[in-house]
Amino acid sequence: MKIKTISRSSDTYVPVRNTQESALPRNLNPALHPFERAREYTKALTATKMERMFAQPFVGQLGDGHRDGVYCIAKNFSTTNQIASGSGDGVIKYWNMTSRREAVSFKAHYGMVSGLVVTPKQSHMLSCGDDKTIKLWSVDSEEFDRSYGDDEVYTAANKGLIKTFLGEHSFKGIDHHREEELFVTGGATIQLWDMSRSKYISDLSWGADNITTVKFNQTETNIIASAGSDNSIVLYDVRTNSPIQKVVTSLRTNCIAWNPMEAFNFATGSEDHNGYLWDMRNLGRSLNVYKDHVAAVMDIDFSPTGEELVTGSYDKTIRIFRAREGHSRDIYHTKRMQRIFCTKFTTDARYILSGSDDTNIRLWRANAADRANVKSSRQRAKLEYDAALKERYKHMPEIKRISRHRHVPITVKKAGEIKRTEIESLKKREENARRHSKPGSKPFASERVKHIRGTAIKDDKN
Repeated sequence: MKIKTISRSSDTYVPVRNTQESALPRNLNPALHPFERAREYTKALTATKMERMFAQPFVGQLGDGHRDGVYCIAKNFSTTNQIASGSGDGVIKYWNMTSRREAVSFKAHYGMVSGLVVTPKQSHMLSCGDDKTIKLWSVDSEEFDRSYGDDEVYTAANKGLIKTFLGEHSFKGIDHHREEELFVTGGATIQLWDMSRSKYISDLSWGADNITTVKFNQTETNIIASAGSDNSIVLYDVRTNSPIQKVVTSLRTNCIAWNPMEAFNFATGSEDHNGYLWDMRNLGRSLNVYKDHVAAVMDIDFSPTGEELVTGSYDKTIRIFRAREGHSRDIYHTKRMQRIFCTKFTTDARYILSGSDDTNIRLWRANAADRANVKSSRQRAKLEYDAALKERYKHMPEIKRISRHRHVPITVKKAGEIKRTEIESLKKREENARRHSKPGSKPFASERVKHIRGTAIKDDKN
């Protein structure tokens, strides 16, 4: 009988000297560790829990706010810490966000300030209102020898005023060209103005209804998008002074924002509680639908990276969306915050501004758990590692549940439940009608097409 024995060299485990420990075979490659995925999952779960524990989105309010509701906010694109705001009592304020105090304020209009924009090249600001005027203001702090109190703002005559443009009707929106000395206004008609002239140089209107918002494309700078109270979105080209395309939706569009990184994409906020992403080359369907709000979306804005959007709604909440996802990644609210009429990302993409009709302008973190303090290289490496782990395991049930969980106001929660029930009932009704109809007579309508009533210029693709 043959017996096979397992033999090994004694050099691998017998120490050379009595003082030397036995050599233990060990594989130092972490990729080959038998429990590496389990350890990574535990780290990802801990990082997700810590992120929710340290989530404190609210930073503070700017100064003492206004005396009336805040209905428009304008960014100064040449800096990261200066914005302008306009209120319902006709006062506009220019803010320094570093100190969170106002640099200067003006009694600009009789009635509401309906539009506000900071000119890109000079330290000037354009405002328009219900009093049929457009005014050009200086925001250079060197021109003001002292600060004015809240009461003095209402009595100081023409402080900082450079020029006044007189219109034929009240204005509802204004925006400035990125490079040239042109600006556009919306109201009863869309008018293109030159800064060096006192009258508008062209009328671009296509349709007979009021224009609620107008926006210049920030990349393809000669394109204008407008939204009207006749539920239409219209694109214009100022080089030819003519409209390009018009799309009519089921409900009114309240706001427009162009993607700063993709010249042909823009987002809109609608009365049907949704936001929509569009490609201006094909308005026959939306690229994406942003859901979750339970009231009209009043304002929408892209982050400077073009990867995220922020929406402010009549339901008193702010939601942050990733551009390619349909549901919000975060929701911000406070007990005292009322209906939100304007939201903006700051130019460094780290903060969000909101203006509501409770007279306050609030400052929020774009990432609730992020902090602005100086971090060591070790801290930065840890944060980047945690972010990579959370991204890798974000579809695991426990991590997904923790990262998505948010406390919302009870009214928003109840309204969301009612809305979900209504949508399910409508889907069930459509499915029953389709089931009991002739095959093909009731085709399935996509959510990205359902809200579109039609386009003016028919394309082969549409």
